[in-house]
Amino acid sequence: MQTVTIKPKKEMKISVEAENISPDKFAGKTEKEIQSLEAWVGNQKTTLGELFSIAVEGSAPAADTKIIMEGDFSRVKRIGEGMTSGLVIIYGNVDMHLGNKMSGGNISVKGNADSWAGREMKGGELIIEGNAGYYLGSGYRGETCGMRGGKITVLGNALDFVGEHMCGGEIIVKGNTGILPGLSNNGGKIVIEGNTSRPGSEMSKGTIIINGTVDEMMPVFKLEGNEDLGGVTYKKYTGDVIANGKGLLYVR
Repeated sequence: MQTVTIKPKKEMKISVEAENISPDKFAGKTEKEIQSLEAWVGNQKTTLGELFSIAVEGSAPAADTKIIMEGDFSRVKRIGEGMTSGLVIIYGNVDMHLGNKMSGGNISVKGNADSWAGREMKGGELIIEGNAGYYLGSGYRGETCGMRGGKITVLGNALDFVGEHMCGGEIIVKGNTGILPGLSNNGGKIVIEGNTSRPGSEMSKGTIIINGTVDEMMPVFKLEGNEDLGGVTYKKYTGDVIANGKGLLYVR
């Protein structure tokens, strides 16, 4: 097992691009080697060692590498980008694009995550114990597919456009979400335990389950009647009928 502990050296007021914070990039490296990895502060190139204190115990492949991050990372973007295995635990808040394009491994956030967490995720698991921002599990601008696989769980609330252009995988939000979860979906599953508004617009495939209230329904779904899921009765809708969609929307 290799354990890498990271702490900010000072408060960060300018956004940091830190896609090199990943078990894949840290595996088997010494403290000096990790400290020398590239990062960007705004448009200025720097190193991880200039921004963070880094301690390393042991040496192991990515699958057996654990990264522990302690402190405020709310201006640090792209943590765990593209990771394929290993574990990242963050004791604090994080900036945008957490775990984007990850295909394996686990990320656990003991705080809040900003927008586009789990962007275009292919596998692995992302757990956010606080709140998530906009576009959770979505695709970035111009992408036709957002999340493709894996699982995202948010214990708090999420903002608008959860799972936009989602093509696979599973998103569970224990709290409420903003407007238009499941927008333009083409697969996958979204479960919202709290309240939301206008779910599933333009969806062609996939499943959305709402256990709270829906403030406003889009007039593009056909009510098919009631259906029992796991002992709970839901109103079952299909659509988006305008897009000839085969998506399933269940509202408790």
